Parts: sequence; structure tokens; C-alpha cells
Amino acid sequence: MCCFVLGILIGGVPAAHFGGPQHVAISDSTRHDLSKLGIHDFSGLAPRELFQWSALLSFRGFVLVVVGGFLIGFGTAYTGGCTSGHAISGLADLQLASLIAVAGFFAGGLIATYFILPRLL
Repeated sequence: MCCFVLGILIGGVPAAHFGGPQHVAISDSTRHDLSKLGIHDFSGLAPRELFQWSALLSFRGFVLVVVGGFLIGFGTAYTGGCTSGHAISGLADLQLASLIAVAGFFAGGLIATYFILPRLL
């Protein structure tokens, strides 16, 4: 574990310092749709309107970060693994439980994208 964390620091710090700006290519239609939801900053990997300390103190930010994080952790523990573990390893091994979990992840993502997220943003 210590070597893992040390490796992250040895690789991550120089990459962040010398890597230059991170440009994210977003299509015009996606920018337009996100602008309608109140997201206007496309300068980094994550919108600053959602992921900054002041946003965490709002109801929307609290739900997105804290409640969303809890639900991800709960879902991982409840299903016995993460989305990629079930989708890659479990489905490759033809596990019925992984198929059910992946279908649930997909359905939950669609529900969150089309029904929950537009109401929070």
C-alpha cells in the first residue's frame, strides 16, 4: 500500500506540474445542453460550478457530492464490487449476478441522467 501511494505521488506530482493545461474536447451540442442546465465553465476536467467548496455548501452541491458519493459506496458494497469489476470480469466469467448488477447500474445511470440530474441542476 505504501509503495502504491508513493508511486502515485512520484508520477502524479510531475505530471500535474509539467503536463500543461488539460483541454477537454466537448461538442457544441453538449456545451449547449450543459449551458441550459447552468454549467458554463468548460476549462477543466470537471465543471467548477459543481466541484468547488462553495458549491458543496449549497443543497445542489451537497446532494451531488455527498449523497452521490454515499450512494456509490453503498452500491459498491451492496453488489459486491464496482461497475468495472462486474462489467469486465463478471460478465467475462458469465456470472448472472454481474449481469444483473450491470443492468442495474445502466438503469440507474439512465434514471439519474434523464430524471434526477436535470432537476438538481
